[in-house]
Amino acid sequence: MEREVIVETHSLSRRFGNFVAVREVSLRVFRGEIFGVLGPNGAGKSTTIRMLCGILDPTGGSGRVVGFDIATQAEKIKQHIGYMTQRFSLYEDLSVEENLHFYGGIYDLPTRRRRERVEAVLAQTGLTERRGQIAGTLSGGWKQRVALACATIHEPPLLFLDEPTAGVDPVSRRQFWDQIHRIASEGTTVLVTTHYMDEAERCHRLAFIFRGELLAVGAPAEVVVARGLTVFEVELERAVQAGEQLRALPEVDGISHYGGVIRVALRGTAEPEALLRRELERGGFAVQRMTPSRATVEDAFVSMVREDEERRAGGVRQEAVA
Repeated sequence: MEREVIVETHSLSRRFGNFVAVREVSLRVFRGEIFGVLGPNGAGKSTTIRMLCGILDPTGGSGRVVGFDIATQAEKIKQHIGYMTQRFSLYEDLSVEENLHFYGGIYDLPTRRRRERVEAVLAQTGLTERRGQIAGTLSGGWKQRVALACATIHEPPLLFLDEPTAGVDPVSRRQFWDQIHRIASEGTTVLVTTHYMDEAERCHRLAFIFRGELLAVGAPAEVVVARGLTVFEVELERAVQAGEQLRALPEVDGISHYGGVIRVALRGTAEPEALLRRELERGGFAVQRMTPSRATVEDAFVSMVREDEERRAGGVRQEAVA
């Protein structure tokens, strides 16, 4: 059975003067999936989201969101989506319940239906006992719950979450993602931007964006496997110096430090462990422990970004020579 497409773009682009913020992004997002758009700050994630929401006009390409054209039917799109950012605007002098009724009114919910939905989202987000609390007195995690409740009060088929957990504590972030998976399991499509790599692994599928360009699309495990990384954790003394020596190897894709342990990602070698031991022994480093580790979304993303930067740097050097 063919899956229903909720978001589809073809070569979607956005320029601000001479600056290209988003360059020819083509995506398909299906009903009921959590689709993550991953990238560092300034990568073009929020610009992409704003075009999909009908807030910002594209300067190139095309797209449809919940069946409507993003260039000509922006107002229709806005009526059929939920939208939440890290700076979601709650009315801080209103209570939790009053905020929910206000947003229910914005989305034109009939009075009876609005009351039903307020009670439902209060229960679903664990806010029932805080319904009368003034929103401005809530902690960041609780404000986030209210923001999510407001964004879903009208049961939209598509929910946009733009960096929704920035600045939120780890416990609240985990609880928030539990809510997101519940919403998706009920048939709502969730499109979320983030620069937290652990959150990216919670998505059904991912799009990696860097410098406004799409680097990869797929399920987290698929993206990691496609990158072809082998990872080892090495415990030894003088870890910083050892890392610098290993970094010079062409097969070493990346080095990261965790106390006295270095995490080494490699590509393009049939015997990675033997290579590492040989190089460390040559440098006079005594290995206390070397164990294989699972390659992560973060490993894959950092690898792709590094390769893209090297490619661009190579292009600049060739132009300078020419």
